Amino acid sequence: MTKTEYPKIVFFGTPDFAVESLRALLDGGFNVAAVVTMPDKIAGRGHKLIQSDVKRFALERGLRVLQPEKLKADDFVAELRAIGADLFIVIAFRMLPEVVWSMPPLGTFNLHASLLPRYRGAAPINRAVMNGDTETGVTTFMLKHEIDTGDILQQERITIDDNEDVGSVHDRLMALGAGLTVDTVRHIVAGDLKPVPQEALLQGEEPTPAPKIFAEDCMIDWTRPARDIHNQVRGLSPYPGARTNLRADGRDEAFKIFRTALCPGRAGQNPGRVTISGGKLFIAAGDGQLEILELQPAGKKRMTAADYLRGARFEGDVTAF
Repeated sequence: MTKTEYPKIVFFGTPDFAVESLRALLDGGFNVAAVVTMPDKIAGRGHKLIQSDVKRFALERGLRVLQPEKLKADDFVAELRAIGADLFIVIAFRMLPEVVWSMPPLGTFNLHASLLPRYRGAAPINRAVMNGDTETGVTTFMLKHEIDTGDILQQERITIDDNEDVGSVHDRLMALGAGLTVDTVRHIVAGDLKPVPQEALLQGEEPTPAPKIFAEDCMIDWTRPARDIHNQVRGLSPYPGARTNLRADGRDEAFKIFRTALCPGRAGQNPGRVTISGGKLFIAAGDGQLEILELQPAGKKRMTAADYLRGARFEGDVTAF
C-alpha cells in the first residue's frame, strides 16, 4: 500500500512515550498530515520556553505542528477540520472534546499503557508496578465520552519482573505500543477489526482506577509489609521517587529511595528501624526488612547505599519515617 492509499492522520501526543509511535508511523510510510501537542511551557531559572518531546521530534521530521490552548476553540476546530484527516490517533494527550474526536470519518483511537479495563487513568504504568502486578500491556481503543472507556481494538501483553522498576516497564511498553499503533491503523484500513466493549471484559467487576501520582503516594509507611514497600519503590523509580526521612543524631534528613531488595532471611524489628551490617543498609518494615540499594539524600545525587554509607556517620539509633 502506498502512502497516498493510507488514511490521512492527525496525531495527538506530548511526552516521549508518544514519540515512538509517531516515529513508527512515519517510518512505516503513513500519511501524518499534522501533529497536535501541548503549548510550550516556561520552565527553569532562565524562564525558557520548553517544547514537548513530540513537538521537537515533529519539527525534526518537518511535520505541521498545532498547539491549541483550548481544544474547543473555534479557530482550532476549524483549522483541524480543514486538514481533512480520515483518522485521529491520541497517545498521552489531554482529554479531547467530542467536537474533536468525532470529526474524522474513521474515528479516533487511543493507545493506553495498560490492559484495559485495568488501570483507567493518568498513571497506569506506575499503578501496575506499585500494586505488584506480574503482567501489563498496551491497548488501542476507540474514543468516547468517558475517559478510557471506549471499545477495545487490540491488546499486547508483557510480564513484569519482581524487581523491575517503572522506568524499564515504561520503555518496553513504549516500544510495544509503537508496533501496536501501526498494526491498529493497518487493521482499520483493512476493515477487519471487531471492537470489544470493555463491559464484556469486566464480567461484573469494577474497572481498576489509575489516578495520577500525588505526594502522599510517594511517602513510605514503614509499618506496611516489606513487599508492598518494595513494589511502591519500584513503581516510583526513577520518577518521582519514593520518599522517606531518616532521624539520626537529633536531626532529620529527607531521602528518595530508588531500589530495594527483599530480605526474607532477616527477622523483623520495629518498623522504620535502620540497621547497618556488613556495609549494607537495612530498614525494618511491618513484617521483615528491606535492603536499601540506591537512594538520594536531599540536595545530592542518586547513589548506591554503599557509597552513601562510606560518607555517613551515625551515633545511636537511626529511624526512618
